[in-house]
Amino acid sequence: MERLDVLIVGAGLSGIDAAYWISKGKAHRRWAIFEARDAIGGTWDLFRYPGLRSDSDMATLGFPFRPWTGDRSIAAGADIRDYIRDTAAEYGIDRGIRLKHRVTAADWSSADAVWTVTYEAAGDVRQVACRFLFLCSGYYDYAAGHAPTWPGMATFAGQIVHPQFWPNALTIADRRIVVIGSGATAVTLVPALAEMGAAHVTMVQRSPTYIVSRPSRDMHAQTMRRWLPARAAGAAIRWKNILYGSFVYTMARRKPHVVKLKIAQHQRAMLGPDFDIETHLTPRYDPWDQRLCLVPDGDLFKVLRKGQASIVTDEVAAFEPGGLRLASGGVVEADIVVTATGLKVQLMGGARITVDGEVVDPGRRLLYKGAMLDGVPNLAFAIGYTNASWTLKCDLTSQFVRRLLDHMAARGATSVVPVAPAAPTDEPPILDLTSGYVQRAAALLPRQGARAPWRVQQNYVQDLWALRTGQMDDGVLRFSYARTTPTGVAV
Repeated sequence: MERLDVLIVGAGLSGIDAAYWISKGKAHRRWAIFEARDAIGGTWDLFRYPGLRSDSDMATLGFPFRPWTGDRSIAAGADIRDYIRDTAAEYGIDRGIRLKHRVTAADWSSADAVWTVTYEAAGDVRQVACRFLFLCSGYYDYAAGHAPTWPGMATFAGQIVHPQFWPNALTIADRRIVVIGSGATAVTLVPALAEMGAAHVTMVQRSPTYIVSRPSRDMHAQTMRRWLPARAAGAAIRWKNILYGSFVYTMARRKPHVVKLKIAQHQRAMLGPDFDIETHLTPRYDPWDQRLCLVPDGDLFKVLRKGQASIVTDEVAAFEPGGLRLASGGVVEADIVVTATGLKVQLMGGARITVDGEVVDPGRRLLYKGAMLDGVPNLAFAIGYTNASWTLKCDLTSQFVRRLLDHMAARGATSVVPVAPAAPTDEPPILDLTSGYVQRAAALLPRQGARAPWRVQQNYVQDLWALRTGQMDDGVLRFSYARTTPTGVAV
């Protein structure tokens, strides 16, 4: 059986980032990335729906060691995919990626201090051993999206499409399109489909979401790139955006009424006085109870004002041959219905994890520093922020894992495990959002404690200190060392 020092699962943004930092460790390590799909890029290769783009600025979504230099801060999905591939090639990471390798199980043996990882490749079931397992496969199921059903769907005469599986040959021009949903995918699709020549696009939402406009080009960033060396400019732009995002989030939490007013004022300026903001764009919750939806250059507001698109706030009662019947009794005609109804949460790529024969249920474990599960040795996984770029936290986790591995190598440790204190029964899940996909998956998500290192901070500056400089011998991480025979041979 092949033996690796580190196995990374997933070749998206966080997987490539993990490989970079692990390869920069003090000790030489045998590592590989197993990617279930036939291409690298993760989310940005899987999704191909019209208008796909980042919902965070690329200065913080991208890699800190290879700053984004594109002219658009809010970038198209294809450009992000190319950026990931180019980064992997530039640093030789692509040579360690094994495509079509789907991890299905991982079993830890304390006696051997090793993971036995089962995977599928080329139609065969195989195994590989590794000392440390780093899961960077994201938080949702690539094979299935959240797909609710409604009465009458089989009678609909048109086409029903889920954005996660967008048909390449779908005809948009002159078609009446309904997009069900109000999240990031929906607000991306509506303007894109309208500009592709749809007869009309209607966004049908059960309830509104906070939608804010941001320039797709960052003029301050372009100025910094003109006047500063490339590395300094990248760091300056990144920190500018981190601090601005933190400021907005803090304001939303401390003075939600002020942020709500500002959002409404900007929307009114772009939509004009006749648009019913109170009905269609005023949520029942405060800003950042759910993620804000970003529309670059106000593209959604522009197609709404031009009459190319509209919003209907109501519930879908049933499908009919010609469209949707609403709970209020109205009908929305459609040739195509896009169910932008969200993701299906799946942790650890759906792999079955066991420790000495006991199945690990993440929903019953505390999360240490947002990176490791209590009671699970030599395993980390990348999970990002809900209030900022997802990969900001994933990058810090990768650097922490690199430091942890260096610490173990220097001291001859063979395993490390976080040990949780006796915990109360009201441990909240790690994602503090009221979004539907989070609530549906609440029982699957790891828990968090009342204080560090078990508390998930959702704060980059605090995590920067904890993960890049915090002590490894903190009384929470327990290290084990190889046993030796009387002759001095490690066993």
